[in-house]
Amino acid sequence: MASSATPTRDEFAALLEETLGDADGFEGRVVKGTVTAIENDMVVIDVGLKSEGRVPLREFAAPGQKAELKVGDEVEVYVDRVENVHGEAMLSRDRARREAAWDLLEAEFARGARVEGVIFGRVKGGFTVDLNGAVAFLPGSQVDIRPVRDVAPLMDLPQPFQILKMDRKRGNIVVSRRAILEETRAEQRSGLIMSLSESQVIDGVVKNITDYGAFVDLGGIDGLLHVTDISYKRVNHPSEVLNIGDTVRVQIIRINKDTQRISLGMKQLESDPWDAAAVKYPIGAKLSGRVTNITEYGAFVELEPGIEGLVHVSEMSWTKKNVHPGKIVSTSQEVDVIVLEVDQEKRRISLGLKQAQANPWEKFAEEHPIGSTVEGEVKNATEFGLFIGLDGDVDGMVHMSDIAWGISGEDALNLHRKGEVVKAIVLDIDAEKERISLGMKQLERGGVAAPAADGTPRLQKNAIVTVTVLEVRDAGLEVQAGEGGATGFIKRTDLGRDRDEQRPERFQVGQKFDALVTGFDRSKKPTFSIKAMQIAEEKEAVAQYGSSDSGASLGDILGEALKARGEKK
Repeated sequence: MASSATPTRDEFAALLEETLGDADGFEGRVVKGTVTAIENDMVVIDVGLKSEGRVPLREFAAPGQKAELKVGDEVEVYVDRVENVHGEAMLSRDRARREAAWDLLEAEFARGARVEGVIFGRVKGGFTVDLNGAVAFLPGSQVDIRPVRDVAPLMDLPQPFQILKMDRKRGNIVVSRRAILEETRAEQRSGLIMSLSESQVIDGVVKNITDYGAFVDLGGIDGLLHVTDISYKRVNHPSEVLNIGDTVRVQIIRINKDTQRISLGMKQLESDPWDAAAVKYPIGAKLSGRVTNITEYGAFVELEPGIEGLVHVSEMSWTKKNVHPGKIVSTSQEVDVIVLEVDQEKRRISLGLKQAQANPWEKFAEEHPIGSTVEGEVKNATEFGLFIGLDGDVDGMVHMSDIAWGISGEDALNLHRKGEVVKAIVLDIDAEKERISLGMKQLERGGVAAPAADGTPRLQKNAIVTVTVLEVRDAGLEVQAGEGGATGFIKRTDLGRDRDEQRPERFQVGQKFDALVTGFDRSKKPTFSIKAMQIAEEKEAVAQYGSSDSGASLGDILGEALKARGEKK
């Protein structure tokens, strides 16, 4: 009996295995246990094995919170090993929570649901999040819609997250807080847009300012206030009128519910100054305004806030043609203009700057009637005449046929250079075509080559005239044409064909002889030549009386020619 009452070693092992089950089956499983004691921040837990296990008390507390645990509480733990070197069971509360959390998270991830977690640490590139036992990674870009400088207020606070990616084998979970905020914001925007309507007037706060406008917060949704809708007057940049944080009253112009974009306007709440523009600015009215903008094609002039007119480049100056408007007017300059045209429907006003000033050609005609003498600088020489700068910043033209008497137009053009100051007579004025015709030779009546009183011409180029020696010089002779006529000069080399004849000392003051007019210098004084006359007479004699081949000598031919010229005289 005794032997049967006392179990053998094998029978005891069998009874223990029957009571506890297969101990090896405990490892790697989450089992339930009972708290039997709490000693020095360690929790003693009985899970029904040969020995109890110990788990740090902190594993039973959520991040940032204190563990609330007492003897007798039933908890779930993960059995890592059934027995260690000390004969105790190796248990883990964190691993148990993690395994349970992964099961739940996989189910939530599969259906795209939100999960709750707590940001409890900072790592490279982001933060760590406790998802009820499972640790997830929160990238820095996924914390908020906008960059967050200080994440401290978000730490240790339970809040929703969206799982972006998870891999149980590698133990990786990536979450996003930003996705939750964007989804919430989209829901709020949709609800707010449904409550708004076009033409509605609403107050908002300026949230951001750009070159093209300002974004206004309407209480959860932003609207764009374009720079052209801020005011009827010209606004070069929104910052001229608005500041971030300003409260403004705006009108909703358009709502695009598909893109959730809202267009706003401020000027729509003001009276439109263009409504009475046609009446207020009649054609021909003279007004004062301020230059607000300058372009290549003209300048914009503000007549009143919200009303601007364009002065086209062709209407800026009477005299300055093909000049950039910036060289005539400057920004912010006050100018007088004339209204040329008003198109109220297109909101355009054409202005004239030059029309507000006196027509310089009409003014010139009043001050310088035809026949009057004027003085000016040669501005330009063309193939057909000279342009002379005159009073009032206008130009007059001297045709080449009106520059000098007795010479061709081409030769007359060579007598004058750019920058030279000359005198002329006003021949004609056409203010409408902006033309002034001048004459310079008309001032030479009784002069070198002007016609005589009876109308017969004097001193024509290539004409033979009788001259009187006034002075004998080494370089030649100073002579006078006719009786009291124009004085000119004969160079030494023009005193004869032969070298012996080219001696000034063979002439005496008062001596008279014939010479050919070879031209005029820049001062329009004639130049003479005996040599040129001799050559011309020889050619004429040969042409008239034949060559020396006829048996007549050159002397006979010249004698006959001189005799004929004497009889003609």
